[in-house]
Amino acid sequence: MPTTFRGTSMTSITSKKTVSGPADDIVAAVENVLGAAREDFVPLHAPLFRGREKDYVLDCIETGWVSSVGAYVDRFEKDLADYLGVKRAVAVVNGTAALHLCLIVCGVKSGDEVLCPALTFVATANAISYTEAVPHFCDVSDKNMGLCPEKLAAHLEHIAEIRDGVCINKQTGRVIRAVVPMHCYGHPVDMDSLCRVAAQYHIAVIEDAAESLGSLYNGKHTGHMGRCAAISFNGNKIITTGGGGAVVTNDEALADMVKHLSTTAKVSKDGFFMHDRVGYNYRMPNINAALGCAQLEALPEYIAAKRKLAQRYADAFADMDGVSLFHEEAHTQSNYWLCAIRFEDPARMAAALDALNAAGLMSRPLWELMHTLPMYGDCPRADVSVAQDMAQRILALPSSVCLV
Repeated sequence: MPTTFRGTSMTSITSKKTVSGPADDIVAAVENVLGAAREDFVPLHAPLFRGREKDYVLDCIETGWVSSVGAYVDRFEKDLADYLGVKRAVAVVNGTAALHLCLIVCGVKSGDEVLCPALTFVATANAISYTEAVPHFCDVSDKNMGLCPEKLAAHLEHIAEIRDGVCINKQTGRVIRAVVPMHCYGHPVDMDSLCRVAAQYHIAVIEDAAESLGSLYNGKHTGHMGRCAAISFNGNKIITTGGGGAVVTNDEALADMVKHLSTTAKVSKDGFFMHDRVGYNYRMPNINAALGCAQLEALPEYIAAKRKLAQRYADAFADMDGVSLFHEEAHTQSNYWLCAIRFEDPARMAAALDALNAAGLMSRPLWELMHTLPMYGDCPRADVSVAQDMAQRILALPSSVCLV
């Protein structure tokens, strides 16, 4: 069972300041949480290196194994797969590349449609576009900020039909090939319900787990429920390889194809290198994987620290009218990659955003919804009223591991 946020004392946190402005109570609450960690500027999420990162990187430099081949790549892939409990992990250059490869190996083709949330980071839609497929935007749940299975089912009932075992959008005539749920801020999507909807319509499930490394859904790590999943190790993620990502899967053949495509589809023949299809130079360098090996060693500690920080935020806003921590659902355990608060009044959120950043406490709202971006304005979409509402009410707060 996940740890719930109840009753943690904040006696070690500094007392609240006297407030007078429209958002000074929000600023004071965040400053109380940070306590001695408060500096002139507190970023939204900064990396932390306090393990064996220097040792492993220096080993790469001294041995000359700094590029796309080396023992740390193999070790990082094995350690990541072992941690998640999946059969395979393939390390790549970033999370967007990982998602691009997931889409390719799951059969997404030019002209297909891929369902994804309107509320997501742009990389989700961009990766779909790289395959020359069309993003099809759907609504999210106000419980976890991820794709809502109930609204997706209602939408597909209205616009989709099965022809010869393939899901067709009756309105556009295009194949709906896959669905990409994104575990927003580390909060797992309701994957059981989503997978049932996808199976009913013969749609492949690909998890965008870029933000949810270490998050649990019914006791299992995210990344297990779809055919494959994409993870990010960007500098702002819970652990980092500088830049980097990975595809994780329980399908050995699929993992082999990901590895092949990510290494320029290279094959050896009679001592010469051949290439048997269009491939991609998406390999993770050994020096980046060295960072990842050290970071993975600290991941349980980092998750515990981030959950402790989330508890402090929960306590800080527990008695504040109209503001509360966005918290995990009962059957999940979030890594709280970004701690976020939910406002009843959108105008109050806007005021808090300005006040926090003016105070040097970096905060940000959710992303611009995908269908509002110029390149995606004409894409098909369902009713996305929940996503539109949440975009005005959710504010991410400083969430670095080092703040605990």
